[in-house]
Amino acid sequence: MNHGSDCQHKGFVKWFLSWRGVVATLLLAAVSYYLLTEHREHLALALPYLLLLACPLFHIFGHQHGVAASDKADTKK
Repeated sequence: MNHGSDCQHKGFVKWFLSWRGVVATLLLAAVSYYLLTEHREHLALALPYLLLLACPLFHIFGHQHGVAASDKADTKK
């Protein structure tokens, strides 16, 4: 992988390693920890519904319903 001098990743990494990026990451981690520990019951109540909502997405994207049969035969060769 060859990145040029105008690579967009460098700006993100530079921000991520700055003091603002570190503070934002720590704040996000703290909020995530709080939500997971204090609202675990709410997540447990919503989990069956989230699984039911995820089933159609797994079916559509997992089985590659958008790909024609001839395309599948070409990729196996």
